[in-house]
Amino acid sequence: MPYVNIRLTDEGATPEQKARLIAGVTDLLVDVLGKNRATTIVVIDEVPTDNWGIAGETVTVRRAREKQPGAR
Repeated sequence: MPYVNIRLTDEGATPEQKARLIAGVTDLLVDVLGKNRATTIVVIDEVPTDNWGIAGETVTVRRAREKQPGAR
């Protein structure tokens, strides 16, 4: 019974996009590894950007900097 956990920042993935992710990951496990579709579990966790850090800073801070003129 495969269990896949996808973690995304909570920046607006639509219900349709999440449904496509769930279907696509399930299809991939069935096609590549021959897993049983009926027992394949896919969970999507949406994490607030304040709770996700990269290189010592939150994604919230990084996103704000990216929106500034002349930001790198």
